[in-house]
Order: sequence, then structure tokens, then C-alpha cells
Amino acid sequence: MFAIIETGGKQYKVQNDDVIFVEKLAAEDNTTVDFKVLAVETDDGLKVGTPYVEGSSVQGKVLKSGKGKKINIWTYKAKKHESRRMGHRQPYTKVQIEAINA
Repeated sequence: MFAIIETGGKQYKVQNDDVIFVEKLAAEDNTTVDFKVLAVETDDGLKVGTPYVEGSSVQGKVLKSGKGKKINIWTYKAKKHESRRMGHRQPYTKVQIEAINA
């Protein structure tokens, strides 16, 4: 059984006990979050929502929140002796999928 969920403007294919990294959620560690379900596959077949599947949900447990690896950005303008260095660390939330309710 699997489901396709939406969070943070992205879609993820998940199964029970999967660990995924999603965009930062406003949730504390060791709390449960619910996700919107776009499609769910069961023994009866695949159910696709318009846009979400009614009566189904995916529950996940927040393991931790943090920041990803640093990305260095270097901008340069030729013949102007102008350059600038920037860095970015994308915040994330690590979630373990606990239950898929179809």
C-alpha cells in the first residue's frame, strides 16, 4: 500500500515506516502531523482524488527539524571588478510515516 501526499508545494510517494525530508513544518519534535492525500493505492485498486481523496489521511511523526548542507553561490560581473559570495541552508523537517488510512 502506498500513497501520494502533498506538503510544501511538493508531492511525495510514501509507504508505512518511510522516512522523508520535507519543507519545514510548524510542528514540534515527537508530534504527529497529517498530510493531504492526492492518491492512494489499496487492495481494491488506485483511488485518485480531485484534488484530494475524501476520507483518507496519512499520519507522520516528526523526528527532527534542521538545516541542510550549505550551498555556496558566487555572482560575478565581468569587467566591473564586482563579485559577491552568498550562502544558503534550506530548513527541513524529518518525518517518519506511521499510518496510511484509506
